[in-house]
Amino acid sequence: MLGRVLLMDDEEMIRDITGEMLGSIGYNVSFAADGEEAMSLFIKARGENRPFDVVLLDLTIPGNVGGAEVLKRLREVEPGVKAVVLSGYSNDPILASSGEHGFKGVLTKPYTLQELSDTLAIVLSAGSTPGDR
Repeated sequence: MLGRVLLMDDEEMIRDITGEMLGSIGYNVSFAADGEEAMSLFIKARGENRPFDVVLLDLTIPGNVGGAEVLKRLREVEPGVKAVVLSGYSNDPILASSGEHGFKGVLTKPYTLQELSDTLAIVLSAGSTPGDR
């Protein structure tokens, strides 16, 4: 197993397809449909001493907390959390300045298995920066 991934996306089909992709390259995946569920799963996993190695957060969750706000809250619990922002809106300003929002990587939908694999490899191999702890 390459690591534990928490995937938050409001679209079931995206969760299913991305989950299959992640499983095929050796990741263990947990799924959240919205921000509240993602935060709950993250905190529960941490409490069970089975923290996620990386979180994949959809930027826009209609009617719920989106990826940027979820990451802000997760960083209050674990400042060094490694997160990748997912979005179907390539012109969103958060994508252009993702690092300023705490994201370590960006994936624009639709992404390929290779893009997903490469992004996770880069994010997971990067050490924590001094300000993360």
